Amino acid sequence: MAVQSVPVKLEMVSKTFRDPKTKAEVHAVRNADFEIQPGELVTLLGPSGCGKTTTLRMIGGFELPTEGRILIGGKDVTYLPPNGRETATVFQSYGLFPHLNVEENVAYGLKIRKLDNATIEARVKQALALVGLEALAKRSPGRLSGGQQQRVALARSLVVEPQVLLLDEPLSNLDALLREQMRVEIRKIQKSLGITAIYVTHDRIEAMSLSDRVIVMKDGVIQQIGSPNDIYERPNSVFVAGFVGKVAFFPVTLEAVEPDGSCRCLMEGRHVKAGNKAEGCSVGEKAVIMARPESLRLLPPEEGLVRGTVSARVYLGSSVEVFVKTGYGEILVQVDDPSGKKIAAEGEDVSIDFNENLVRVLPEAKIEKQE
Repeated sequence: MAVQSVPVKLEMVSKTFRDPKTKAEVHAVRNADFEIQPGELVTLLGPSGCGKTTTLRMIGGFELPTEGRILIGGKDVTYLPPNGRETATVFQSYGLFPHLNVEENVAYGLKIRKLDNATIEARVKQALALVGLEALAKRSPGRLSGGQQQRVALARSLVVEPQVLLLDEPLSNLDALLREQMRVEIRKIQKSLGITAIYVTHDRIEAMSLSDRVIVMKDGVIQQIGSPNDIYERPNSVFVAGFVGKVAFFPVTLEAVEPDGSCRCLMEGRHVKAGNKAEGCSVGEKAVIMARPESLRLLPPEEGLVRGTVSARVYLGSSVEVFVKTGYGEILVQVDDPSGKKIAAEGEDVSIDFNENLVRVLPEAKIEKQE
């Protein structure tokens, strides 16, 4: 398929709605400012109501910005309708026509564009081959599984050869196993075509496994942009740290920052170290240390930093998740390669320590319960 990779740029884009009952302004998106490189797959990630879908809809032309500009391939498309942009959208609901078979559904957009029959036939065949549905071309949507219907929706978007592919939570209606399979397929197809893609989800696993970069949003504001590795290992706030993965927080005072960037902190009268810090952490001020489950280790009661009692153990094959009740709440410790290791039993007293190279100091903030 002939796909031209182009950049997508948002310049201080905002969207304000007016509540029909209270007449108050609702700021759905505030000053979104970022650029997506040609052929890049970028995910908009955040909780419900954070503005990620509104941002995608503005890129696709289904919503108009209140302020700012949107450029696709260097062209200002801010106020163009959807059919005036070289984009295609895969929606959460598959939106297949029940009275048309698979190949007719895929061909629909090409017929609207009044292409000749030979071109339509060739491009539909190519699109179905891309998603592995050539053998089901004559089947009706009602006789397809959820995963197959999603593939048809993807083929229908790709067959028009858009410059930018927009995906709005396309896997949310599938079961866990199908979601895992489909996100691998979407990633393969996107990379094989080299198409620029923007993916919306609230599922952190989807975002981390699919993306070249992740844009984390909250309350209409972009919180952080980075690679999945950066977002997971080097979050810049308590919110981002908690939203993209399991984490424990320990209140500390930042005492000093060493020349190599490592930190010395005071935690309940004890001196501890952390591998690095986020911006906004100042020496002498309160902060928090974030620790992922894999950075923690279990020790006898008197040897670690934090004492607690094992409340549950979950065996996952390659690892065991141990939940420990502490004064900081319930903390999850991941024990890798558990075969042959003695793992504390439920009800047993233990203590927790952390690998200083794998923890990070973040600015103090209210610790919110993550979705």
